[in-house]
Amino acid sequence: KFGAFLRTVGAQFDSVATGHYAQVRHSPQGPSTLHASPDAVKDQTYFLANLRQEQLRRVHFPIGELRKDEVRALAHQLELPNRARKDSQGICFLGKLKFDAFLEHYLGTRPGPLVDYDSGLLLGEHRGFWFYTLGQRKGIGLSGGPWYVVSKNPENNVVYVSTRYDSSDKPRDRFNVAELSWVATQFNSAALRDERLHVKVRHGPRRFACRLSTSTADESRVTVALTDGQAAHGLAPGQFAAFYRGDECLGAGVICSDSALDAAPREITGTTPKRLQAQPVS
Repeated sequence: KFGAFLRTVGAQFDSVATGHYAQVRHSPQGPSTLHASPDAVKDQTYFLANLRQEQLRRVHFPIGELRKDEVRALAHQLELPNRARKDSQGICFLGKLKFDAFLEHYLGTRPGPLVDYDSGLLLGEHRGFWFYTLGQRKGIGLSGGPWYVVSKNPENNVVYVSTRYDSSDKPRDRFNVAELSWVATQFNSAALRDERLHVKVRHGPRRFACRLSTSTADESRVTVALTDGQAAHGLAPGQFAAFYRGDECLGAGVICSDSALDAAPREITGTTPKRLQAQPVS
């Protein structure tokens, strides 16, 4: 909608309207700004935080000020044919195709070691690191858990798991973000340094209070420090982090650090008895 569509079709029109749950506020004198939907569960600013001014200035979100239940009520009032359709779940373009099947079709499989993060013991074999997400619990295939994915080493195709997901040696209150993109030009990492903001690390209603700090040697990335004793689970390199001041979405960047990997075992220390080893999930 904001890339190929806006370039190809949008050239013929002044504006483009989409059904996103987000708000945009236009100003004739200043930049257009992006704001969260009043429906915190459906809010889609996390996905829109990388929009540039030339895109945002031409966009309208007609239902952005409404909650999902209000949209449903309007659909029934207007007798729209899709008024009773269930909410979409998961990745919309996959349809009924399972996500693992989608990954396998495009990436194949690549067996690798499944390692206990705390002991360095080899627990079994996995199908490929791309099938696993940090914080994942299901589909690991180990007894004696619950087991969680706590880190991955893509270079060596190692997946680390642990039964001590929330222990203090796996810090999740500080991470680095690069490839920063600010919605309005007056925002930048230096100007926002030490200001109390909020950050989202995945789609959903939860935000974390945070402060940003930068290095004079590299202002293209920021260090995000969560405040108020909070910890964000499932932080993964390549995942987006979107920043907020109140309901305004300021921009986003890409998480580029995995603090757990820095402390992961460098070598496999041994092998568990075969009866305890994981069986790859097909």
